[in-house]
Amino acid sequence: MEHTLAIIKPNAVKTGYTGRVLSRIEDFEFTMEAIRLLQLSTEDAEEFYAVHQQRPFFPSLIEFMSSGPIVPLVLQKTDAVTEFRKAIGATDPEEAGEGTIRRLYGESKERNTIHGSDSNENARIEIEFFFPGFFASI
Repeated sequence: MEHTLAIIKPNAVKTGYTGRVLSRIEDFEFTMEAIRLLQLSTEDAEEFYAVHQQRPFFPSLIEFMSSGPIVPLVLQKTDAVTEFRKAIGATDPEEAGEGTIRRLYGESKERNTIHGSDSNENARIEIEFFFPGFFASI
């Protein structure tokens, strides 16, 4: 079994989609191993998304991700990263496949409702960012 990180973004929390998104994650047969509700500071958002620092969308991403509560969670499943990327769909909800989380609940490329790790290596780093010591406990 592998792990991946998901983050239900501020727009989904604000619009009341958290429960629907969690239910959809369960529909895709992921096991939820850890879950939190928190609000990122600007500094924490900058640290988490540092890989995008040189991109033109970085300032708006930081502003958005620190604009309200988020729900990070650790998911488990065989081939978790790949399977979760399929479940959430393309970054742009307009391009995401039918039935994917972003297609169902995303508003735009930036406000696409959910983040998912893009590799096993990044999943481990991202999980430890939100759940320090997670891997030491399993």
